[in-house]
Amino acid sequence: MTHIVDRRGAGAVSQRALRGYARVGFLPTVLIVLVVAMALFVPRFLSVQNVFNVLRSSSYLVILSAGQMLVLIVGGFDLSVGAVVPLASVVSAMTMVWAGGAVPGQTGLIIALGVLAGLGSGLLVGLLNGLCVAFLKVSAFIVTLGSMSIATGMALLLTNGIPVYGMPKAFVSGFGRGLWFQLPTAVYLAALVVAAVWFIQNFTKMGRYLYAIGGNLHAATVSGVRTKTYLVLAYAVCSILAAVTGLALTAEIGSGQAVINGQLTLESIAAAVIAGVSLKGGVGRVEMVTLAALFLLILTNAMDLLRIDPRIQTIFLGLIVVLAVAIEEMGKRRTPVD
Repeated sequence: MTHIVDRRGAGAVSQRALRGYARVGFLPTVLIVLVVAMALFVPRFLSVQNVFNVLRSSSYLVILSAGQMLVLIVGGFDLSVGAVVPLASVVSAMTMVWAGGAVPGQTGLIIALGVLAGLGSGLLVGLLNGLCVAFLKVSAFIVTLGSMSIATGMALLLTNGIPVYGMPKAFVSGFGRGLWFQLPTAVYLAALVVAAVWFIQNFTKMGRYLYAIGGNLHAATVSGVRTKTYLVLAYAVCSILAAVTGLALTAEIGSGQAVINGQLTLESIAAAVIAGVSLKGGVGRVEMVTLAALFLLILTNAMDLLRIDPRIQTIFLGLIVVLAVAIEEMGKRRTPVD
């Protein structure tokens, strides 16, 4: 009888170990295999310029996906992040151009006003989303779909679809296209965001409460958690990080753009899902989301280097999202109760 119990106990430990590896070890392993394969079969992959491009592009997606992760953890999602990026781009660029005429020569002030305006536009969208979800009990899908349309329309209305130029050189050349210790500035910005979100998740009351809300909203409410406040905070932070992404892209491009990569929303959700963030809430780690964003951008870069049609790449990205969600659901159904 003792041997039977021991075997069962060993089997349970083995299953938990396998599940732990699936959650933590699988993505890094796949990432390493992908990098090695690309290095062996596509010589251009390891060129300095290509590595910089991958790091810079993945940095933007990391920032955006970190915000999307917070909303997914509380049991929602945000379809508007891809529209907040161009809105913040346009608003910040137009503000800098205006400030350049109002206070010429005050470069620091001009950049500060533009950055604050861009972040403010993101905050407004995030508050709209959060207040409607938390207090009006409107579906996150409907609210963020509507705010996506509003943000897109505002960006186009403000610019008539024409790029906005005239930002300070310090913002474009010094920040957007600058290199610190031979790495793009965006890499350091992404690292700062990841560190901040990691700290929130591990050492703050907000981090604990976000997981509690996503795990069981009713239980969190009866436990005294101000669930509405933290729901609004999650959506606000998500949109602010989308605005940060828009500011960084604006600095790199050198102009405010009303139309930027239309797949940003899908890519941010894809990175979160691949990283194991549950679409039902309560699960998600920013370090895994960072790896997932890097994986997606390396994969996209690989397809570009292999000259795969961009339309096929879009189909492939959609398939990855569906597959990741399907694997998550299958894993839940097969997981025995400990």
